[in-house]
Amino acid sequence: MSDIKTFERTISGRKLVIESGKLAGQANGAVTVRYGDTVILATVVVAKEPRPGVDFLPLTIDVEERMYAAGRIPGGFIRREGRPSENATLAARLADRPLRPLLPKYWRREIQIIVTVLTADQENDPDILGVIGASCALGISEMPFEGPLSAVHVGYIDGEFVINPTHSQLADSKLDVVVASTKKAVTMLEAGANEAPEDLMYEAIRIGHEANQEIIALQEEMVAAVGKAKWEVSPPVIDAGLLDKVSAIVDGKLAEAFYQADKSQRQENLGKIKGELMESLGEEFDRGAVMEAYDKKIRQLVRSTILDKKERVSGRGIEEIRELSAEVGVLPRVHGSSLFSRGQTQILNIVTLGSLQMEQKLDNIAPETSKRYIHHYNFPPYSVGEAKRIGTGRREIGHGALAERALLPVIPSEAEFPYALRLVSEAVSSNGSTSMASTCASSLSLMDAGVPIKKAVAGISVGLITDDANPDRFVTLTDIEGLEDNYGDMDFKVAGTRDGITAIQLDIKLKGISFAVIEATLAQARRAREVILDVMDKAISHSRAEMSPYAPRMYKLKIDPSKIGAVIGPGGRVIRAIIEETKTSIDIEDDGTVIIGASDGEAAKKAIAIIEGMTKDIEPGTTYSGKVTRIMSFGAFMEILPGKEGMVHISELANRRVDKVEDVLKIGDIVNVKVIEIDSQGRINLSIRALLPPPTEEEKEAMRNQAPPQGGFRRSAPGAPMERGDRPQFRR
Repeated sequence: MSDIKTFERTISGRKLVIESGKLAGQANGAVTVRYGDTVILATVVVAKEPRPGVDFLPLTIDVEERMYAAGRIPGGFIRREGRPSENATLAARLADRPLRPLLPKYWRREIQIIVTVLTADQENDPDILGVIGASCALGISEMPFEGPLSAVHVGYIDGEFVINPTHSQLADSKLDVVVASTKKAVTMLEAGANEAPEDLMYEAIRIGHEANQEIIALQEEMVAAVGKAKWEVSPPVIDAGLLDKVSAIVDGKLAEAFYQADKSQRQENLGKIKGELMESLGEEFDRGAVMEAYDKKIRQLVRSTILDKKERVSGRGIEEIRELSAEVGVLPRVHGSSLFSRGQTQILNIVTLGSLQMEQKLDNIAPETSKRYIHHYNFPPYSVGEAKRIGTGRREIGHGALAERALLPVIPSEAEFPYALRLVSEAVSSNGSTSMASTCASSLSLMDAGVPIKKAVAGISVGLITDDANPDRFVTLTDIEGLEDNYGDMDFKVAGTRDGITAIQLDIKLKGISFAVIEATLAQARRAREVILDVMDKAISHSRAEMSPYAPRMYKLKIDPSKIGAVIGPGGRVIRAIIEETKTSIDIEDDGTVIIGASDGEAAKKAIAIIEGMTKDIEPGTTYSGKVTRIMSFGAFMEILPGKEGMVHISELANRRVDKVEDVLKIGDIVNVKVIEIDSQGRINLSIRALLPPPTEEEKEAMRNQAPPQGGFRRSAPGAPMERGDRPQFRR
């Protein structure tokens, strides 16, 4: 314990404490990071031998959410953590994206970084602590690393920028931007915003980068005190002779084969050149080395042509967007659908509406325990002409979350639109930036479904090509294709309305980008967004007035909150019975708001009548339609509202004398009755007679001449005093 070292700074009024030497001593690097009462453990372990057959940087970052961190027991039968939650997956991606460019890309030994959330105070987000912790663990380990790296949240509340706003503060913030950066430049951005203007977003990024510098200085202090000596590693060198022979074969052919608007034609041409290379050089040189040299030639061609000639692979201009098209209502019976195409990127989006009972329950450590708006994204292998395993990975989760964040500011509130919403984006064809196409398609299908979104949202991805010798010389590319993403330096996604930005996601392959690049990208993305929104408006410019006939309808009513228990019943028995009887969905809020969902309007009316009946106060003088439930010798019991019965005495069945109740009523009869009294014990006395016309003189005379019934009192005429026979006699 004598090796424990602690380093701390005050950031935005709270202490950031980084500690090493106490936990996970067998890892190559391990630290705990505490901010407020949120604590994470970050560890890095590097394999001792290279991973066989790997031609990429084998880095894995996992975020482990422990439910004890939030004082919760996991859901599910086994009551232990299962696969990572969506929040954990997104936090892992948040750390991976800025760290990866700072590690040697030619490294082939497995690197595993695990961030474990030990406590979560529900106010300070552990996601940025994972980024800081991973940077610290790498910094003090033997692993070569061009850090330190830091990340902060930036909010904008009441006209002021706030560093690391708490969860409760974010409710009032215009934006929430995660800025990750090194000492020199920004390396990653992740943002959600409520239509923030470009200049406000730019300033938030700048302030976030400045705030990171103090945390980076703290890490440098730590590395200087406890850091281990770094392993030395040299980058691989491509055989100059091999490069010359590859150049001799491909020069003169590559540009003609490569610069094609059609992706499949380009791939076919490049496949022929690849085959020729392998046939000529495959026996003399290692095949992997041949392909590496070939890839280097392609990279040089793409980058130099864009930088020097401002020419792109497809022949488009630098800011030219591929051909756009938008359709709505493309599928029958679904609640809303759209098809959005941008070149060979094509997204089919489907909206499904449901009751609030269908909202997603979140079993994680975040303060939010459920959400009613859900966006899922699928990337089947046929979308890129491949045949491989189908599955949902981190990329699919990340793209779905980005589209969800982009649309969240325009989704109507629960009070305005009491539905759960699930959107699914199917990437049926892909050639670059399906996530931004998903944003466009989602906006279209929401309007097609009749969801009253506030405005249309569109998105675009902007790429970057920099001069390897002079980083200040660069070109930003609107609407990058897959190949430009592969050989470029940046994928900067920006989504928003005509009035401002709603989401940003930045991934780079460089060790950072300048603020000149950021400023140019934001302006370029806005111009592109206007063009896309014009095309979308031609397909549908506002939400439909009517929802699909196949969508459920939601009906809202208000009951006395003190009567919620009566509607729910013991163990939920009563409300389950109503749902089963009416085939509806019923949600009850604490303030007495009841939302009933049904595809059939009559079913909804029935459920409303039952609930209103259970919660309505019975008043004397009111008329109800009652159903006979029991018949006794002295009268009939009738259900006038669900769960509420009254009695019609035999003397109140008609405007004449009745000898037997069965002469007038039988079980199941439905008749109108009037409440004539609610006695001191709460018993409800009903009358049919009170609703009938008075008897004629002849009827009165006939009743006077009738003999009284055996052994009892009777009422000789309507309105006459009570005589023996009217009420049953009870003896002790």
